[in-house]
Amino acid sequence: MTTPANAIPDRLQTPWESRLKSWEALLLLVAIAIFIANSFASPYFLNAWNLSDATFNFTEKAMIAFAMALLIISGEIDLSVAAIIALASTAMGAAVQAGAGTPVLILVGLGTGLLCGAFNGVLVTRMGLPSIVVTIGTMSLFRGISYIVLGDQAYRGYPSDFAFFGQGYVWWVISFEFVLFAIIAVIYFVILHKTNFGRSVYAIGNNPTGALFSGIRVNRVKFILFLLTGLMAGIAAICLTSRLGSTRPSIAFGWELEVVTMVVLGGVNILGGSGTIPGVVIAAFVIGLVTFGLGLLNVPGIVMSIVVGALLIGVIALPRLWSQWRQR
Repeated sequence: MTTPANAIPDRLQTPWESRLKSWEALLLLVAIAIFIANSFASPYFLNAWNLSDATFNFTEKAMIAFAMALLIISGEIDLSVAAIIALASTAMGAAVQAGAGTPVLILVGLGTGLLCGAFNGVLVTRMGLPSIVVTIGTMSLFRGISYIVLGDQAYRGYPSDFAFFGQGYVWWVISFEFVLFAIIAVIYFVILHKTNFGRSVYAIGNNPTGALFSGIRVNRVKFILFLLTGLMAGIAAICLTSRLGSTRPSIAFGWELEVVTMVVLGGVNILGGSGTIPGVVIAAFVIGLVTFGLGLLNVPGIVMSIVVGALLIGVIALPRLWSQWRQR
């Protein structure tokens, strides 16, 4: 006797079985494989201090990726995040030239990020403009302001205690940036997966009209998401400027591609509606391990850019190819 195609299975999958078959589990296996490959490729990879340095390849970008994940799940995107970093860093550099101390620099960096996020949010939620068009425009606007202010010059002379945010260590090889990354990851995990706000983000991404008729204030939620993305770009600007010790208008150039790649590689649907923070965390480690391993092998930066671009295309194309193959 044959079993009907639509028969109910004998038992439902347990939560653990579901996790083992998830995209996050596959991504974790990839991260482990890359770690093992790097350990064989370079004798310097397993050094504790080198592994600590490897975290700098992804922590600042991952901080933005957490907020970007929520934004993309809601059906929007922000391509101006790297330019916001440049503008926030320029504002902090100008504040240093005026004699500002570290507390003021932090406020300037965070404030600039919030203002830029609010500007994007108003254009998208109040004027109804497409976020991809708006943020392409503000990407040029924000970085253009940095180039006008600095030209081919650089801001230097940051206070010595400001260096702690990008160069300081909390304990042994554990950097302040890595601790901050872990704390922010937990915060965004709780926001997305454990709160009504997170459920609203998923609802908006799946059906914004239905979410609106369900009583969700769609534009308000999206505006908050743009604010969060700008705020995280401001935090990343503080860490990156502190680590480099200077500001140039080209700072963080091209980071928007890596942030979006990190989010999409983490399993967030580029069309919105699905995705998880654990997936983004694992994707951050994958990209960090890949770029750091290539760096230890003296691979040119342009090749790393090709790898990141190929990852982005591959991750977007793979689900569709898999679906077509199953249909055949």
